[in-house]
Amino acid sequence: MSQSSRTLFISDLHLDQDSPDITRLFLQFLSDLKPSDTLYILGDLFETWIGDDHDIPYHHDIIAALKTATQTGIPIYFLHGNRDFLISKRFIEATGCQLLPDETKLNLYGKSVLIMHGDTLCTSDIAYIRARKIMRNPFLKTIFLSLPINIRLRIAHHLRQKSMQHTATTAYEIMDVTEKEVSRIMQKHAVTTLIHGHTHRLGTHTFTRDETCSTRIVLGAWHEQGSVLIWNASGERELITFP
Repeated sequence: MSQSSRTLFISDLHLDQDSPDITRLFLQFLSDLKPSDTLYILGDLFETWIGDDHDIPYHHDIIAALKTATQTGIPIYFLHGNRDFLISKRFIEATGCQLLPDETKLNLYGKSVLIMHGDTLCTSDIAYIRARKIMRNPFLKTIFLSLPINIRLRIAHHLRQKSMQHTATTAYEIMDVTEKEVSRIMQKHAVTTLIHGHTHRLGTHTFTRDETCSTRIVLGAWHEQGSVLIWNASGERELITFP
């Protein structure tokens, strides 16, 4: 792989019809990708995804832009987030993206790196972890997807309201990752670098685990600006916001 190659990581764009500026920023971001780039989207690309059959013009533009990028030879990989875990085969085929497991270990220019959305790292948030387990139940997912779209939209709206209420009334520390779970998951995959999103707490954290220096990189949300981790083939990495 050439020295000009780059791997880019983004997460938590929460794309929505009510946020046209962020949507335009993402579409521009895709159009600016280089043929030698590789892109990983670590979940919550959309604010809400109620099923691949929710066919609306807003989704068409995003799907088309992703398809254009992948057709030019740019690999785009996608992990489910807590907002868009119902993205499935139809979306993946339409965009040309490749769906990855919730915990994916990469060989990134010779370095082992673990990527995740990050919500399962927040083990102190017991209410969320319990709700996540229910929503990811395959049987309940099948039932939900069998409902008429208008009913699914109502349910999604209700869940968003509950989520906002939970966020507003839950302590900052509870909704963050726990050191114990971070250490456990990194040990499980035998890595010293972890990249994730979900918490929206942009930053790089360096710590010692088992006498080994480890790094946890948290991707930023796209609520008001873009955020991306750029990792070059030379080993250099930069966590930036834009424009």
